[in-house]
Amino acid sequence: QVQLVESGGGSVQAGGSLRLSCAASPITYDCLSWFRQTPGKEREGIAALYTGNGTTVYADYVKGRFTISQDNTEKSLFLQMNNLEHEDSGAYYCATGPRRYGSCRLNRSDQFYWGQGTQVTVSS
Repeated sequence: QVQLVESGGGSVQAGGSLRLSCAASPITYDCLSWFRQTPGKEREGIAALYTGNGTTVYADYVKGRFTISQDNTEKSLFLQMNNLEHEDSGAYYCATGPRRYGSCRLNRSDQFYWGQGTQVTVSS
């Protein structure tokens, strides 16, 4: 059974930064990802990382502001979020699943396991 536990959420003013962490055990699948969900909206993919070589993919609206990374022991996933905007508020989820068509994608249906989520609130 894969377990994903997120931490690091909180409240911050617009323009500020937060770093989310996800403790993953065991690392079973090729892809580790971050998703976000806001009230009334579907859960959307933010960033994904291929554990094989560190290749990353980002949603267009976070490129240049967010960075996904994995630690040296490869047991934790991080999401560094800079220059946060009010629209970045929401519940952030860590997820894992296999590659599809040779790539890690930001698709909910590709994910096999999910964490419980951590809340991020950005005040304008």
